[in-house]
Amino acid sequence: MERRQVLKTAGILATGGVTGLAGCSSSGNGDGGGEPTTTETQETAGGSGDSNTVMMVTDGSEYYFDPIGLFIESGETVTFEIQSGSHSATAYKEGTSSASVTRIPESAETFNSETLSEQGATFEHTFETTGTYDYFCIPHKTLGMVGRIVVGEPGGPAEGSMPPDGDVPESQTIVDQGSVSYSSFSG
Repeated sequence: MERRQVLKTAGILATGGVTGLAGCSSSGNGDGGGEPTTTETQETAGGSGDSNTVMMVTDGSEYYFDPIGLFIESGETVTFEIQSGSHSATAYKEGTSSASVTRIPESAETFNSETLSEQGATFEHTFETTGTYDYFCIPHKTLGMVGRIVVGEPGGPAEGSMPPDGDVPESQTIVDQGSVSYSSFSG
């Protein structure tokens, strides 16, 4: 879906501006990868309750993905949903937004929701390539808002180290547990 259509769907362009994004801008270069090849949607309806839903949360001075670690099989779709605040789900792929390193499998499609600001807004990405995917929130990356998804089995450039902007659960822990909540990881 084109960026203009995504913003229009969210009602941002309907008001003639982007006032809903105040304070949450990106200094990145866009997605760096041409037309997206993933399924992208932005809605204002409530949550799906799906086990493959990652909530994007602002809680006081904490900004996080919940779960922070998720295991899925190849071909499954993950829905990233705004619970509170303004956030993005952006792959660590050099050249995508403010990513300076690549931490997704070599042949994997990148993803970047751009910043979503409406409670209940969603972004979906279908993960086809097996391996470990680290991702971040554009406006809160420097505050440690990072997450990890393992597809099928651990592998790729994210293995053996943590993202440059924060900590995530080890891939094998994610595989063993299926899902690692933010509270159990950070507590």
